[in-house]
Amino acid sequence: MADRGKKGRRIAKKEAVAMLRKADLLELGQAADDLRSRLHPEGIVTFVVDRNINYTNVCINRCAFCAFWRREDASDAYILEEAELFRKIDETIALGGTQILIQGGLHPRLGIDYYVRLLSSIKGRYDINIHGFSPPEICYIADTSDITIRETLAILKNAGLDSVPGGGAEILSDRVREIVSPRKIRSSRWLRVMEEAHGLGMRTTATMMFGSIETPEDIVEHLDAVRELQDSTGGFTAFIPWSFQPGNTELGKGGRGSGTGGRTKKAGPRPPGPESPYGATAVEYLRVLALSRIYLDNIQNVQASWVTQGLKLAQVALRFGANDFGSTMIEENVVASTGVSYRVSMEDIINSIRAAGFAPCQRDTVYRIIRRY
Repeated sequence: MADRGKKGRRIAKKEAVAMLRKADLLELGQAADDLRSRLHPEGIVTFVVDRNINYTNVCINRCAFCAFWRREDASDAYILEEAELFRKIDETIALGGTQILIQGGLHPRLGIDYYVRLLSSIKGRYDINIHGFSPPEICYIADTSDITIRETLAILKNAGLDSVPGGGAEILSDRVREIVSPRKIRSSRWLRVMEEAHGLGMRTTATMMFGSIETPEDIVEHLDAVRELQDSTGGFTAFIPWSFQPGNTELGKGGRGSGTGGRTKKAGPRPPGPESPYGATAVEYLRVLALSRIYLDNIQNVQASWVTQGLKLAQVALRFGANDFGSTMIEENVVASTGVSYRVSMEDIINSIRAAGFAPCQRDTVYRIIRRY
């Protein structure tokens, strides 16, 4: 089954589901590695130096898979002060950073003027790429401002937004979203934001969070939606699959999502672990990563997730289709809130890439090489 991807022929959804369920892991990995080698014959693996800055942890969505959100009246709820924002950016630039990833919850008291001021204040002070505001944030700003998604993106772009991250995708299956994030935008709106951003000349990434309640069919549905949009727009720079971390989340404790109650057993092939039926094993992670590389034949870059998997498995991922090591993550709060907190330095990343047999290169947001090591 993996031979189709290995030989460069596009695979169909039904074949992809069968590969995810039944293909030999090493054969699947070899097919993905062959495709990575064809797309990146120079043998380099890239990474970006940046920082994740969360401007607020208040969020009305209250997703069952998220441990980061807080109610507005919570003792540890916050909106980031401008002085603290600037301090974080100063530190990022001092460490060689070229990008900041700005995301936050959907705060009921923040309107479009706040986001415009935020962007303008950064661009007025720094020459740095702003990779910011996932599709749920974009939709929330548009809805609360009574303007279209395209108008919202145009206003934010004019204020300084350079590119859009792929957060908030989780699994692009409304069956899944209705359970784990019933207040969040549906899959069609996530795709609409990306389509409009691409139409305005903005590049974006696409992500996928797996290991909750989805089935192999749901995973392939997600991959197919991303591939179809990329066929149309060509605006995705990279795909980042990462595994759900159940710690400190409602879903991990047995909840099904805000207001639904009850427990939903994971519908995947792996039996439940001792603490939670959710999350993904290393084998599952590599299987999904490899299939992603094979199925998304029109997206140039696939990113390994050391943030959720650790350095050693991220190294293995470089032979299962990944060609990018992601970010140095000078700061990361969302995954860390689940209790999973890998911390690495730029030297760690460089050494890990080199030890895996590749040439490490620092890149910018759109994958231009800045420095070779």
